[in-house]
Amino acid sequence: MTINSDCIKATGRRKSASASVRLQPGSGKITVNDMDVKKYFPVEALRGYIFQPLAVTNSTDRFDISASIKGGGTNGQAGALRHGIARSLVKQDESLRAVLKSSGMLTRDPREKERKKPGQPGARKRFQFSKR
Repeated sequence: MTINSDCIKATGRRKSASASVRLQPGSGKITVNDMDVKKYFPVEALRGYIFQPLAVTNSTDRFDISASIKGGGTNGQAGALRHGIARSLVKQDESLRAVLKSSGMLTRDPREKERKKPGQPGARKRFQFSKR
């Protein structure tokens, strides 16, 4: 893989997933961890979620995107990739910022998994109360 000087890099995060995104002018090919996006994310709903920043800015076939994703599950990784794509599009063209910001794609989703508390089976769940 060759890296051009007109390559734009951005990082997207969601839950415990982190995506490093490289955006360069091209034909619309997206690779994730050296795999095609359709193979890496077989669920159509997740792919639609990932392509939202490109669809909103009408740049579906203008860029080649290669991403490296670490951590998290499939939903978290899809959210991280979407966030990274949106941030790289803004770095490429600052005029797209208003559209992406109003769609909520530039905001990092702050929701994380709540930690398990001591003496409890889960984060919120309690053991069954017994009076006698």
